[in-house]
Amino acid sequence: MNDTQTWTLIAGFVALVSAMVTMTLRVVKAEITTLGTRIDGRIDTLEVRFDHLDRAVQTIVTRLMER
Repeated sequence: MNDTQTWTLIAGFVALVSAMVTMTLRVVKAEITTLGTRIDGRIDTLEVRFDHLDRAVQTIVTRLMER
């Protein structure tokens, strides 16, 4: 192989590696975004459950104080 062929192979390898890194980073970013959305949904669910629990405890305390 001469110099031109060597540099062409090096450039092709660099292009391939950079494309793979770019695709990997996009997939990781998408997965992180999805995970964040799922966590937000679970936090919202927990907030609703705590609100219901708080109302129930307030009702119990109010009934006990009326005695």
